[in-house]
Amino acid sequence: MRYLMMTKASDSDAAPDESLYVEMGKFVEELTAAGVLLATGGLEPGGVRVTSADGEITVTDGPFAEAKESVAGFALVEVRSKEEAIELARRFRKIVGDGESVVQQVFGP
Repeated sequence: MRYLMMTKASDSDAAPDESLYVEMGKFVEELTAAGVLLATGGLEPGGVRVTSADGEITVTDGPFAEAKESVAGFALVEVRSKEEAIELARRFRKIVGDGESVVQQVFGP
């Protein structure tokens, strides 16, 4: 089963501690070696919003007022169960500290 694990943007402007990079590097290496981690990355804070209503397409450049709700990074994982995906998200949150992550199953091939 594939799950998309997303982390939301943080309100903190503080630079991450060097130990965070070390711990995250170990975590990523472990998941990659196990064949669990399929893709990972950070996302630009602004982006572009594309909406449609009544057949009209509107494109709006970011950043947006609700930036705290935006996704800052993601990991695509292949695991045996939802519980396993949640456990990986718990481990991630323990490394990076306070914040919010969302875990959603990915359907399709």
